[in-house]
Amino acid sequence: MSSSEPYTVIGGSVLTSHEGRQSLSVSSDNGEKVFVGYGRTSNVEAWLGQSPYNQLSLNKQGTELVSKVRTPEVKDNIPGSTPPEGVSAAAWANPAGSDMWLGEKTEEGAAISTIAVPEDVSVIIASDGTAPAPSNIRITWPLDNSTPWAGPLIVAGLAFLLLGIVLYLLGVRHMRKSRGPRRKSLAPLPDEEGSMKLPRVRKYRPEGQASPGRRFGKRSMVIAPLGLVTVLALSGCSPAYWPGGADPTPESDTVSVEPLAGATPSASASATTDADALPNPVITVPQAERIIERISVTTHDADQNLNLDLAKTRFAGPALTEREVSYKIRATKPDLAPVTPVPGSPLRLTLPQATDGWPRTVLAVVADNEDKELAPTALMLVQDSPRANYVVHYATRLEPKATIPDVASAAIGAASVPADSAFLAMAPDQLAAAYGDILTNGDQSQYYAQFAADGDSLRTQIKKFRDDVTASLTDKAASAEFRTEAGTGKPLALATNDSGAIVAVSLHDIVKVSPTNADAKVKPSGEAVAALLGAAETAKPLQTTYEEQLLFYVPAKDSTEKITLLGFSQALIKAEEVQ
Repeated sequence: MSSSEPYTVIGGSVLTSHEGRQSLSVSSDNGEKVFVGYGRTSNVEAWLGQSPYNQLSLNKQGTELVSKVRTPEVKDNIPGSTPPEGVSAAAWANPAGSDMWLGEKTEEGAAISTIAVPEDVSVIIASDGTAPAPSNIRITWPLDNSTPWAGPLIVAGLAFLLLGIVLYLLGVRHMRKSRGPRRKSLAPLPDEEGSMKLPRVRKYRPEGQASPGRRFGKRSMVIAPLGLVTVLALSGCSPAYWPGGADPTPESDTVSVEPLAGATPSASASATTDADALPNPVITVPQAERIIERISVTTHDADQNLNLDLAKTRFAGPALTEREVSYKIRATKPDLAPVTPVPGSPLRLTLPQATDGWPRTVLAVVADNEDKELAPTALMLVQDSPRANYVVHYATRLEPKATIPDVASAAIGAASVPADSAFLAMAPDQLAAAYGDILTNGDQSQYYAQFAADGDSLRTQIKKFRDDVTASLTDKAASAEFRTEAGTGKPLALATNDSGAIVAVSLHDIVKVSPTNADAKVKPSGEAVAALLGAAETAKPLQTTYEEQLLFYVPAKDSTEKITLLGFSQALIKAEEVQ
């Protein structure tokens, strides 16, 4: 194949044109890197966007690959392939490391992969996304060396052998019985003198010696070897000797992918017809595990080195703000505790959005293998475009009493709920303000009855914090004001099986401490506030802002259940002098 295009695509129809696993061999002429990845065909096409690529197909004889350059059409539901700010064009064009792939491999000079993929999965081949794609491509399928009727015929032969031996033994027995009684010999005649012969003396026989009788030993010895032969013959029959036997290709070096489309809904999911089939879930569980592991590694490196640029590759929204401020504080106070890390495994829950467009949302709940005492972390991930990776918008710790409501399986996915949905007990874009009103006014809030108080530890923490601040200012020339407001984070919501939703929002908890006379000064409470303020004290009012990332379960509008806080995280994001 000779082409200058940077990408080559092999469709699922080519890969599944012959039975058996596909062995894919790719090499480059100049020894450059070879990338081989595979994913759902729609995702491969979406990632390519408007980039021209080589489309490989089989000739009429099915013996040779034929290349044709294709230029995709622009689709309305897929964002463009222009790199975002801070991302180079070369990095944007490189398919290696993308969250879109079900699997990938990058090797120097050549790559060999043995895969077993369904028809709705395609393979993408590239070098680095800018150089021409590797031109030496070969696909092979295993020859069918199976003998499916060997096993049944062997069994039939052994059965006939056994039947023949049984018939033979029955025939011998029948012949012996059919001879009848033997004729007795005549008595001896007297000799010439008329005297009779003396009786013979009975020969001595030692006691315990069995008298000769019918001999069955040899017959039984015929049956025993027959059973041994049967066992040995059948134990040597591999699955390929039977109809519907296993694929002869060894499985140790292969990667199998189950069909991604047409998943069977669970009993809790609504039934759909073929015409109204649900969209595919945006990722699979293995994909989610790989993505979370990558995020965990990136988080660790960024937190250790206070690398905000690296953190931006995997965080956005309130989760990024939390780390951005933490890095700023720790740059002057390195002994202060870092932000809680993102664990890499094990993955307890994967709830992907079911959609064919972008942006895409995934809820993942991850436990911590290193510290099993810590509560699991709930992550709200968003992918803005096909070439962008998933980033964490919300990272919350689950409440000890939190129970995640029933949700669809990862093979089905969930629908995204609009921020202004009228089908929930409260619209997602109203949650933060309503909950903030409860934090400020307590049981006097107009929203108090709509939220469950049991298991909500954040209310208790914030009330204690405010009481402590107020008490510390007693008999001092300062006063405190408390208020809340909805955060800047975009509400993210995924539907549950009972027509409710799991919703992530952000809330700003603001504390303003003001001196009450001209000579009074306000001192920051804690090293973190002082480091962020950049001063040990101030004569002006000091305002600190804490951001709460909140995860709620919101029932359906006609439900009698209350809105429940599932998890939260809290971080200082601002300390400033105000008027």
